[in-house]
Amino acid sequence: MLPDGFGEVAEKLRRSTVRVLDGGRNSGGSGSGIVWDADGTVVTNAHVARTERAQVELWDGRSFSAEVAARDASSDLAKLKISAANLPAAHWRESSSLRAGELAVAIGNPLGFVGALTTGVVHGASAIRGLGRRFWVQAAIRLAPGNSGGPLADAAGRVIGVNTMVVSGGLALAIPSEAVVRFLRNGSRPVLGISVRDVPEGLLILEVNRNSTAERASLRIGDLLVGANGRRFESAADLSDALEDAAGSALKLQFRRGGQRAEREVAVVVTRARREAA
Repeated sequence: MLPDGFGEVAEKLRRSTVRVLDGGRNSGGSGSGIVWDADGTVVTNAHVARTERAQVELWDGRSFSAEVAARDASSDLAKLKISAANLPAAHWRESSSLRAGELAVAIGNPLGFVGALTTGVVHGASAIRGLGRRFWVQAAIRLAPGNSGGPLADAAGRVIGVNTMVVSGGLALAIPSEAVVRFLRNGSRPVLGISVRDVPEGLLILEVNRNSTAERASLRIGDLLVGANGRRFESAADLSDALEDAAGSALKLQFRRGGQRAEREVAVVVTRARREAA
C-alpha cells in the first residue's frame, strides 16, 4: 500500500526528472536525467550522454541545449549544464542509510513514455559479484530502455541512486547517491586510456589511446593485464577500482605479452582526468 501523500511526492519527483537526447533532438539515443540543482546542473549516465552536447527536455515541455561538463565512463556518470534557473531540483538521501524492504520509486522515459513511474522495494546497497568492489543500490523494480540516468528514490521522493542497468533476475541497479556527490565534487575518475575485454585470465587490451598514460607506459594492444599492486583482476571494474585507489600515486600493473606465461610489471603515475567532458 502506498503512503499518504504519495501522489504529491511522485509529482515533485517527475518535475525533477528530464529527458536526455544524446547529440541533439534528432540524433543519438535517449534516456533520462535528474535536475540536481536549481541553476541548471543535470545528472545522467555516461552511456546516455556519449557526445559533447545533448538536448534536455524539462517536465513542462521546455527544451535546452546542454553542455556535457563532465563525463566519467568508469563510474557511468555525466554532468550536464543548461542555461536555466529556478529549476525544480531533486533532494537526495545517503543510500548507505537504506534498509531492505523500503519502498523504491523510479521515474524515467522508458520506451517513449515520458514521466513513467514504477514502484518496488529496495534489496540493499552492496557490491555485485563480477562488477568490482563498488556498491550498487539494488531494487526489485521494473525498468526498461529509457530509464537509464533517471532517479531511484525513496518513499519521500529523495534520490537514492541513478538508475543504470538491470541484471539477471530483473534486479535493477542504481549508482548510489554518495557516488554521484563524489563525482560532482571531484570530476572524472583516473583513466589509463585503454579499452579492454574480460577474458578468463585477466583483461585483454583491445585499444590504446594516443598520448594516454597507457601509451606512455608502453602498453600495447594484445597485452593481458592480470593485476595491479599484487591484486588479481576479475573484471574491468577491478581495474577502475585500482586506479581510483592509486589516484595521485604510482600503480604497479602486472601484465603478459605475446602469449608468454611470464609476467612483466610496469609502474604508471595515476592522475585524475580533467573535469571537462572526455
